[in-house]
This record gives sequence, structure tokens and C-alpha cells, in this order.
Amino acid sequence: MAEVTYRRGDRDDRPWGRWEVLDTGDGFAVKRISVDPGAILSLQLHHHREEHWIVARGRARVTRGEEVLELDRSQSVFIPVGTAHRIENPGEEMLELIEVQIGDQLDENDIVRLEDRYGRR
Repeated sequence: MAEVTYRRGDRDDRPWGRWEVLDTGDGFAVKRISVDPGAILSLQLHHHREEHWIVARGRARVTRGEEVLELDRSQSVFIPVGTAHRIENPGEEMLELIEVQIGDQLDENDIVRLEDRYGRR
């Protein structure tokens, strides 16, 4: 059985915006991620989960390994386990993503920050 410590309704404000847990189950969690205009999340990787991101509103610049992708509304991207990744909002409106995490450990402890504009580790 997977370890999922997220609970529906969990949320957190971050320097770049906020996230909220929409649903969880055995081995999965679904989050809404809202990224402020001009903001960027840390370059990070996860050892225990893969992620699927779907752009619901706005435009996303996604780093996935060595690739940089530009995604518009309704486009999606898959982030494999262990792959360095980040999201940036290059636009002037709020960016909203739906993130589906799948793995055997789903919590904030499975974040390895490689680079962070806001000085977090």
C-alpha cells in the first residue's frame, strides 16, 4: 500500500503561488497548482512519484530534464520519477495546473530542490 500523507483540502501558500489537494487515493494525489504571473517553482525532482500536469488556465513554461516546453490550456506533460523539472508562468494571468501524482510515497518530503529563486532548500 502506498504512503499518501496528503488529505483532501490540504493547501499551502508558496512564494510563487499556492497548491491545494483536490483528492487522494491508494497511490495517487490530485492537486490544483496556481502560479502567479512571472513566478517560477524550484527546479526539483522526486524519488518516489511521477507527475502528470494538465494546463487548465494560462500558459506554462515547463522544464523537464533538458527540454523546455511551452504549454497552453488543455495541453499536458508527463514527468517521470527522478527527472528534474519545474513550472514557470511567463504570462500576465494566473496559471492553473491540475497535477496528478502517482507513486509509493506522496508527501512534501519527496522534494529534492536543485535550484530555487526563493532560497528554499
